[in-house]
Amino acid sequence: MWDYNETVRDHFLNPRNVGDIKEADGVGLVGSMACGDALKLMFKLDDEGRIEDVKFQTFGCASAIASSSALTEIIKGKTLDEAAEVTNQEIADFLGGLPDQKMHCSVMGRDAMLVAIDNYKKKQNGVETKDEVQVDSDLVCACFGVTHAEIERAIKENKLTTVEEVTNFTKAGGGCGGCVPQIEEILTEVSSTLTPVPIKKDKPKKKKLTTIQKIQLIQETIEREIRPQLKKDGGDIELVDLDGSLVIVSMRGNCAHCKVATFTLKNVVERKLREFVSEDLEVVEAATLEEEA
Repeated sequence: MWDYNETVRDHFLNPRNVGDIKEADGVGLVGSMACGDALKLMFKLDDEGRIEDVKFQTFGCASAIASSSALTEIIKGKTLDEAAEVTNQEIADFLGGLPDQKMHCSVMGRDAMLVAIDNYKKKQNGVETKDEVQVDSDLVCACFGVTHAEIERAIKENKLTTVEEVTNFTKAGGGCGGCVPQIEEILTEVSSTLTPVPIKKDKPKKKKLTTIQKIQLIQETIEREIRPQLKKDGGDIELVDLDGSLVIVSMRGNCAHCKVATFTLKNVVERKLREFVSEDLEVVEAATLEEEA
């Protein structure tokens, strides 16, 4: 379970400005129900051009709801130019911080705001536009609908240096992993234009987990991060056993006889478990061990 602070929990359990604005001046929707997070942001301006009312509707985790709630509190009373300057880091700071793996929720909030502002400006210029979705260039991550522009912006604003950090902030690369090489290219492109920053110190080693704690975390990660992806294609997965750092699983449904099951096992299941549980885990299919025996 995520260790959320009191402010995050408060904005999750008691979100501010939830609802709908009829005939809103600007509307923006980012994300999608398919990838697990979606946010619709609406605002109404007063006679002086300041955000008089702002509402949101979101489908997502506690961090997504809390980030959306915080964003609406931050931008209320601002001009559109002032609102456009709000960064995802300001949203996270307003909440007292978010877990690294949940920073993409603050990015989603910032992106929804920019889409809503763009929607308003197009309407003012007489351009016919739908209220629903962001139209951007060069899709990079098809699993989560993340574009080149979104990844580049997240890298610049948050000084990201690794693919793992990009995934934490945008979710790009967190699905099949096929876009990882392209994310690496974008990191290289952006880093060449930025002022060098001090090399980050290695993160302190995680506290050693007991076998029971490790099994619990594996089960939670499978349920939260892995199973929903597999079920989209009619597949499933079950934890069979844990032998030291060896995680034995059984692929079910369409995944049981899928030609790319080995890829899924290593690039989705094993990668997620290493990210959220322990870096030394190795995942194997129970049927493979039985054949070797």
